Amino acid sequence: MVKERDLWIEASDVIPMFPALVWKIQIEADLHDAMDAKILAALERIRRDLPELGAGQGWQSEQTLHECEELRDLVACINNAAKSVLRFLRTGYDAFEITGCWATVLAKGAMHKVHSHPNNFLSGVYYIRTHPGADSINFHDPRNQTGIIRPPVMELTAENTDQVVVRVKNGTLLVFPAYLQHSVDANTSEQERISISFNIMFSAFTENLSKPLW
Repeated sequence: MVKERDLWIEASDVIPMFPALVWKIQIEADLHDAMDAKILAALERIRRDLPELGAGQGWQSEQTLHECEELRDLVACINNAAKSVLRFLRTGYDAFEITGCWATVLAKGAMHKVHSHPNNFLSGVYYIRTHPGADSINFHDPRNQTGIIRPPVMELTAENTDQVVVRVKNGTLLVFPAYLQHSVDANTSEQERISISFNIMFSAFTENLSKPLW
């Protein structure tokens, strides 16, 4: 009979499988300062005739900001990031396009509930204005079945948690799978949190990628 103190293991390993990845990029300071100034000017123009946001309120623009001249540099950064992600994933088809791009402004007390971005391959967010108390995003475990049995844990780790909090700052660009659910906690700062979100999908998907794989 093998006892606990006996040497019964020759080798062991923990094999990570099917990871949910988030790519985090910090854009060079001078570049993102210049980009942010142009984007903020565009948003000020778009919101010119709108009332100021009250406590707990949020605002989102139309989803066509990637067509605006003021976002040209940001669109270039997004495209570069998407190309890098597709190379990392070793995809055999690399034609893609931004299918939507919009601004989100959250006043003090405003939050964004758990959601994902259907009908896209990648999603992402670029942060223009963050503040202490408004500088994070939550990602939620996409494996719903892990919530069926939840024994107590002594310490939260990457292997047993159901939520990961990612800290961000001005100039941070995140890219992640569009299926990955995420949320934003209530803004506890006195200032608006401003970000640009986007979705990416393979171009000509029906013609090139939707055929049966069997």
